[in-house]
Amino acid sequence: MLMFGLHDEESQATRRGEPKGRYDLGLILAATALASLGAVMVASSSIAVADGQHVGAFYYLVRHLVFLSAGVAACVILARIELAWLERHAATLLLIGFVLLLLVFVPGIGLRVNGARRWIHLGISGFQSVEAMKLFLIVYLASYLVRHRDKVQASLIGVLKPLGLSLLLVVVLLAQPDFGSAALLLAVTLGMVWLGGARLRNLAVLGMLALPALAWAAFSQDYRVKRLTSFLDPWADPFKDGFQLTQALIAIGRGEWLGVGLGGSVQKLFYLPEAHTDFILAVIAEELGFAGIVLVLGLFGWLVGRGFVIGLRAVERGQRFAGYCAFGVSLMIALQALVSIGVNLGVLPTKGLTLPLISSGGSSVMMTCAAIGLLIRVSYEVARAENAALQAVPDRVLAEARR
Repeated sequence: MLMFGLHDEESQATRRGEPKGRYDLGLILAATALASLGAVMVASSSIAVADGQHVGAFYYLVRHLVFLSAGVAACVILARIELAWLERHAATLLLIGFVLLLLVFVPGIGLRVNGARRWIHLGISGFQSVEAMKLFLIVYLASYLVRHRDKVQASLIGVLKPLGLSLLLVVVLLAQPDFGSAALLLAVTLGMVWLGGARLRNLAVLGMLALPALAWAAFSQDYRVKRLTSFLDPWADPFKDGFQLTQALIAIGRGEWLGVGLGGSVQKLFYLPEAHTDFILAVIAEELGFAGIVLVLGLFGWLVGRGFVIGLRAVERGQRFAGYCAFGVSLMIALQALVSIGVNLGVLPTKGLTLPLISSGGSSVMMTCAAIGLLIRVSYEVARAENAALQAVPDRVLAEARR
């Protein structure tokens, strides 16, 4: 799917004589495999839900494929935009993302679903603003780490500024409320600042100062407290607060090693809530077994591992903005996947985060594809710089021979 429009280096326009880049095939294959697995599992896990809502058996699958197609288009667009342009407009993109977060509170524009204001009404569908903000924040932080590299590495003030921005976004997200996305943005910010060279001592000091605020945010609402307590012992109240987790664990237990077969899940038949979104991994475990979970982990490991390797290559070549963008996207996908998997396995409290590229979704699927497009663009520009360096070697040898 994601290979459409990204055939090879010939698809990227270059001037005559300029070195050409190459899109990383491993990234494209890993993302395509995850998206393909996601489409299959959304079809399997959502049929019963859609049929019960009388919207057509394949309603959620069609919806998912529409947004996935839009995501592929966004991926292709991002993969063809020069990183220098993104770096120049990083602050503007961040401002756009902040405005989108505030629009959810505007009557007539923002949508309230299940008591939360997280979506913007687009007529035919809603768009979750924080999904765009994740990508815009990564681009801005990458530009900040390049511009203020020395301050970030040497002083507490250099670290305080990006974390202060992140905390401002956390406040806005908690007002929606969206604790899961707020925690994810904060974690990505910390990870990027650390990879940008910040001292662990400075990060530890700021972390200690932020702990009281995070604790207050976690325990200030009754529903968050219930999620924490039910996560610790879901079987204490298996028909109320612990219902989601107990049903997920039952599904995982039924799958054993090789699963009950594709389409054979019983838990998705109105027992497991959000089977096609937050708890799709439990359906994968039931139908494909432990082997299915290993497959999912392997694909995410492949995708994220390639992202970090490309980011490291970029930083080593002095392409710091490209490298930090790769680190940020890789961190975002890895952390969101780990949280979603941890929730399904009962090792983390319920956070409401989907499994990237696999869970049924709209704006989440689309913006994850866009983020992968940015990662693919980084791979192209790194390969282009490496080819330029290789071309420069014979030129230097020839010049020395002429002298």
